[in-house]
Amino acid sequence: MQDVGTARTTSPAISPLAGEPIKRADAERLAGVLKAFADPARLRLLSLIQSSPEGEASVTDLTAPLGLSQPTVSHHLRILTEAGLLEREKRGVWAYYRLVPSAIAAVADLLTPPRKRATKKTR
Repeated sequence: MQDVGTARTTSPAISPLAGEPIKRADAERLAGVLKAFADPARLRLLSLIQSSPEGEASVTDLTAPLGLSQPTVSHHLRILTEAGLLEREKRGVWAYYRLVPSAIAAVADLLTPPRKRATKKTR
């Protein structure tokens, strides 16, 4: 696969919910990824790509279901790719996009509070 789009935003190693303060740079990186998620069209794009039979889609596959123009869809795909949530593969004149499951799982992990340990009650 020829990977043309590369992730420019990486998730921090420490969750803001881990019980310790998150560093400013980590907070800024996480905010960048969350901003990519925080748009209804981008959430729909992620869903459409994930649910496609091949697990990938081109801009032309996505414009009609979203009801958006090609330039607008391309703009949203670029933001998701730069956030590291999608990867882009160029085939001839077409570019195909697929989810990066590890990136989405990493964000989910960062936003999941640590499980509280069960403590034994002593009487």
